[in-house]
Amino acid sequence: MSPRFVIPAPLCEGDLVKVIAPAGPFDRTLAWRGLAWLKRHFRVHYDRRIFERDGFLAGDDAARLRELNAALRCEQARAVIVVRGGYGCGRIAPFADFPALRRLPKWLVGFSDVTALHCEAQRVGVASLHAENVTGLGVGDDSARQSWLAALTRPPHGTRLPLQWVRGGAASGVLVGGNLAVLHAAATARRFRPAPGSLVFLEEVSEAPYRIARCLSALDQAGVFDSATGILVGHVSGARPGAHGTEAIEVFERFCRRAALPLAWGLCAGHERPNTPLPLGVSARIGADGLTLLGD
Repeated sequence: MSPRFVIPAPLCEGDLVKVIAPAGPFDRTLAWRGLAWLKRHFRVHYDRRIFERDGFLAGDDAARLRELNAALRCEQARAVIVVRGGYGCGRIAPFADFPALRRLPKWLVGFSDVTALHCEAQRVGVASLHAENVTGLGVGDDSARQSWLAALTRPPHGTRLPLQWVRGGAASGVLVGGNLAVLHAAATARRFRPAPGSLVFLEEVSEAPYRIARCLSALDQAGVFDSATGILVGHVSGARPGAHGTEAIEVFERFCRRAALPLAWGLCAGHERPNTPLPLGVSARIGADGLTLLGD
């Protein structure tokens, strides 16, 4: 049976949200624009240290870990929203107080490198939202902003999202996953091992098809797909076929055929627009009619 996750309550206008920078430094203009839009709907709290920079990190590990823990432990906050991905979440995620997220459920929101945080939320059985970071909200796409807002303020039950196609039959289970390369790193660190009955969502950016194949093989050998019901693929951006002419879609098809797993392709979620918000930890089904979010 699929695991049962705690689904945080939907947000309401005026709720408190915490904004954190647990990964890389960011474009300040986009961050300020994103923060300004968030403030139209919520009470937004953040520490000025989010603007620190330590090379390719938004401050040193200790400072980013303190900030993450403070957000997870905040009794008033209804969501924790990440400014940007990049790199750095995996350095601190295993040491953060994610049991506090189980005691005080709140939506954890972000994507890309934030996958490392989603993995920890999945380990403690709390649903989270794979969606635009604050800098993505700063781009000013009103349709994307409204979709993001709706994902946090309305229960996902019955939501249907289009897919290009499904091969190998329909499948259902609890959605888990995120960025493929980050999941590969998390599995290596023994931080990602989906429970039986999981439907695994994957997206990727700027990885050649052979590197995608490498990640899938390593995850398979680690047992990640042993009890999975299927694989759902979002955006696979910038995966140039190279000299051998192998496309990323072929890599996924061959892998799923060998693993006898249903494959759904073409969900608009990941490093392109639209980056459709996707709740992880909720029950879902893939089939000819698309991806249906079944809720808890």
